[in-house]
Amino acid sequence: MTFENKLVAIINKDIEVGIAMNAIAHMTIGLGAQLNNALLRLNDYQDKDGNIYPNISQMPFIILRGKSGEIRKAVQNAKEQNIKYSVFTNTMTGGTYQEQLDNTLATPEQDLVYYGTILFGPWDAIGQITKKFSLYK
Repeated sequence: MTFENKLVAIINKDIEVGIAMNAIAHMTIGLGAQLNNALLRLNDYQDKDGNIYPNISQMPFIILRGKSGEIRKAVQNAKEQNIKYSVFTNTMTGGTYQEQLDNTLATPEQDLVYYGTILFGPWDAIGQITKKFSLYK
C-alpha cells in the first residue's frame, strides 16, 4: 500500500531514552492537534471479543535519530516547505509548565537543544528532508 503522506519523528541521539519517549509523546499530541483523522488515516481496531482500540494510524510512523543541529535544519526545511511539524526542546522540561514557557521565551533559537521533531507531509518531500538520518535504535 502506498501513502500520500509520511509521518516521521527525528529524535536527538544524545538524550536518554526516557527523555526521548517524553519528547515523542508531547510532539505527537501537538502534531495530532494540527491534523485530522482522515489525514492521519486513523481507524478503530476491534478484537474478536468486541473491544475497541481507537484511532490507530494505518501509516507507518518512522523513528529516526540525529543531532540537535541536524534536527534544527530539518525543522527549517519543513518550515520553508510549509510541512506540518512539532518540536520539543531542552527548555520544555524541568520545573512547572509556566517555567518551561518562560525558559523557552528567554532562550534564543540558536541556543535551544532540539530533543526532537515530528514531520508530516507529502511522502517525497519528507523523504528528501530525512534521507540522511538513520533509524533510531
